[in-house]
Parts: sequence; C-alpha cells; structure tokens
Amino acid sequence: MTQGRSRETYPGFMTSPHALNLPPVADLLDTVRVVGLPMRVKFRGITVRETAIFHGPAGWGEFGPFPEYGDAEAAQWLRAGIEAAWQGFPDPVRSSIPVNATVPAVPADRVADVLAGYGGAVPAVKIKVAERGQSLADDVARVAAVRDLLPGAELRVDANMGWDEEQAVAALTELAAFDLEYAEQPVATIEGLAAVRQRLRDKSIDLKIAADESVRKAEDPLAVARAGAADLIIVKVAPLGGVRRALELVRDAGLPAVVSSAIDSSVGIRAGVALAAALPELPYACGLGTLSLMAADVTRKSLKPQEGHIPVRDAAVDQDLLAEFAVTGERRDWWLDRIRRTHAVLAG
Repeated sequence: MTQGRSRETYPGFMTSPHALNLPPVADLLDTVRVVGLPMRVKFRGITVRETAIFHGPAGWGEFGPFPEYGDAEAAQWLRAGIEAAWQGFPDPVRSSIPVNATVPAVPADRVADVLAGYGGAVPAVKIKVAERGQSLADDVARVAAVRDLLPGAELRVDANMGWDEEQAVAALTELAAFDLEYAEQPVATIEGLAAVRQRLRDKSIDLKIAADESVRKAEDPLAVARAGAADLIIVKVAPLGGVRRALELVRDAGLPAVVSSAIDSSVGIRAGVALAAALPELPYACGLGTLSLMAADVTRKSLKPQEGHIPVRDAAVDQDLLAEFAVTGERRDWWLDRIRRTHAVLAG
C-alpha cells in the first residue's frame, strides 16, 4: 500500500493532529516484525540495530526506541509509528531532501571509509564529538580529516551533551577554525546552551547553536526557543510523536529546523523524509542519511542518500529481508511486551 498522502479521514483517527484514536494493540501485534539490522560502523555503542515494524491501512510504521528508554518516552515512538501506518503523511511541498553525512566518533584515519558510504556529493557532514573516553585532540583530528576530504562541505559537530560549559566554550573556540555551520547540543541544559551561545559571541566567534535533546527530551520542547538558547532546532519524528506534532512544534518554535533520524530502517527514514518534505522552509541539509551507517535494511531499495539527496518516495518492505534479519525468541518477546506497555501508556 502506498504512503505519502494524509489519511486523516480514516475512521481510526480524528482530524486533529494531536487526537489519536489508537488501533487495538492486537492489530499491531498481528503484523509486527522485529528485526536486527547489522551496522557498518559502531554507533551509539551498538553493532546491531534492533527495531520493530508493523503494517496498517496507510502502510508501514516503525517502533525503535533504544532499550534504555522508559515506557513514557518510548510511547511517543509508538505514536509516530501508528501515525505512519494508520494515518499516512501530509502532502509534500518538495520532491527531494538534501541530507548530511554522519561521521561517528571514529579515529581520523577511518573518516574516509565512513564518508565513502554516502554515495557521491555530500553537501554537509555532522561529526560526533565529546565522546566519552576521547580527548579534544581526537575531535580536532576527526573534524580536520573531514575538512581535508570535503573542503566545500558544510560541517556541523554534535556533542550530545558531552561537555560542561567551560569545556564547550574551549572546544568550540578551537573547532570553529574549521568553519563550522553549527554546534549541536554542546551542553545538557537550556541555561547552559544560552550561556555557551553568548560566550562565543562575546569572543566574536560566529557559530550557531542547535538544540536537540533540549527539544526532544524536554517536558516543554518550546522552552529552548523562548529562552533564546539556540539558533535552530533538531527535530526527529519518532521522539516527538509523529510528523504532524513535529510540524506544529517547528511552527510554534519559530526557529529553523533540521530533520534528523535515530538509526532507523527505511520505514523510519520515510517518516523523517515526510517531515522534511512538508516543512514550509528547509534551510539546512537534514540528518536523514544514517542508513549509510548500516549494512542491512528491510527493503531492497533503501532510502540512502545519493549525490547528497534522498527522494521523497515510499519504502517497499521486502518479506525475504524481514525473514533474514528476524529477531526471535526472548528478544522478540521483549519487543512485543514493550509494544503492549507503550500502547497502554498511549491509551491512558
């Protein structure tokens, strides 16, 4: 079944973007397939990405919150998957999405191998920094390697809250020499983001600050915008509960947005592509190229970037691949139980 158009008239959903009539949990469990997709590059400490997908009237949805997430947080991921599978996506305003490459916290001599998986021209690169157990010298070497290989690309760094305020200012002062486009979540708190942003400006360092965790993990995702703590926001469909909720957040925040992914299969990437395709403005390349870090997928035609773009199209799930990478036994039971628990959270 083809996705890509809104199914707001489907009886299982109300017309409000926030009002969700849940399908029975049995309908999810009847079609759910749990897979373990091997990674090309270790990322977030994992070498195999486990995730669950299920089918509804509008197509496929994905449920892949990381194992450490509690049920309340994971429930938003289920909501997003249900939106995709039962409601579909808003109409797009563009047919192709520019995407950045992502370089994990690998040694500098492995950067070329990572970038080789991104299929040609790369308009921008997000580079992980502030990895536990590594030094600023490691970060500098990694960023320098990317800049040497791609002198014309836009570079961003992502610290994932790995620095305190002093470390962030010192690190970004040094890394700014590589002409960075922005720095993503250098510190954990909104107050810290605002302080780092101001201190860099006081040093005449023109470096934008992007908020990620301060949006998707916050009780109030608009607080960072009200505090003037960031120049742009990173939005991810699954943690925000779906494409429509993410669109509303971007509208209310009044800040430029970068759509990013969470090491999804092509089913989850399709939802990110739908969000990026529906935004009125898309000034930055999006972080939707993470399938290039993976060695397998649930479709024969993965939504991987080619020449720096991903087309706005559906992902045809392949039953043979679902069987090849199926997760069985206790791990599958764990995922099914997680779906039951998170469905109960959504049901209230």
